[in-house]
Amino acid sequence: MKKKYSISGRLADILIVLFCTLLMIACIYPFYYIIIYSISVPSEASKGLFLLPKGFNLDTYKGILKLNDIPGAYMISICRSVLGTVITVICSSFFAYLVANPNMYLRAVVYRIVILTMYINAGLIPWYMTMKAYGLQNNFLLYIIPGAVSAYYVILLKTYMEQLPRELEESAKIDGAGLFIVYRKIIFPLSKPIVATVAVYSVVGHWNAWTDNYFLVSNAKLQTLQMVLYNYLNQANRFQNMTSKSIDASAVRSSITPTSVKMCITVLVVLPIMFVYPFLQRYFVKGIMMGAVKG
Repeated sequence: MKKKYSISGRLADILIVLFCTLLMIACIYPFYYIIIYSISVPSEASKGLFLLPKGFNLDTYKGILKLNDIPGAYMISICRSVLGTVITVICSSFFAYLVANPNMYLRAVVYRIVILTMYINAGLIPWYMTMKAYGLQNNFLLYIIPGAVSAYYVILLKTYMEQLPRELEESAKIDGAGLFIVYRKIIFPLSKPIVATVAVYSVVGHWNAWTDNYFLVSNAKLQTLQMVLYNYLNQANRFQNMTSKSIDASAVRSSITPTSVKMCITVLVVLPIMFVYPFLQRYFVKGIMMGAVKG
């Protein structure tokens, strides 16, 4: 038997769908605008565009990618994101397993100290002095070691792991499995949804980070993509001349504009993350929901 809807109910459904559609467009359109602007002819796009690109021109992209420091910065950012995410997932998940284990001595005290770090921050100067004292200035490990364990990730992972059946761990220990074996072969595989969630957060955080590079790295070979493009973004007019000189075309100088440079830089920074997210999205929602059941 079909359910009958009143006129007010149908009107409410229409308004909800309309609102959600408008909200979706408002979220998607800014990035869509950036993409179509970046591939349009810069001189034509500067006159205004709405839904479709004006012409097709990749000269700005070619100019950016031909600059000597861009490929190296891309590799540093990729290495940082991949290695940093792997180290963060392993260290944070193992630490979360330890504080979720009821047999760990003083686990409640250790866990509360970890949570306390989310509320108390010593500030920029102590952080700078600490990183410098550890020898992380102009060191690639600066991008990886400080974020190996994150309090927020530990909370998500611990909450999820506490919901796993204890019988699995106990039966493994009866069979002679030690702490590391239980973690590697039982706890970690069963925690894939929340691990994928943490991996998404971590890779986005590493890819977008630039402040540690800004304060502690002066070596040009260790500059991340975010830092290099940030510098270019603040000097878009100078960058316009640099990109024009880097490609062999007499008409390009007049076609590349500071705005087209900014649009292309934005696309180059965001696009890699958009390719990574779909592969982990199916785990993301499940992990964040199940990890938030208990507080």
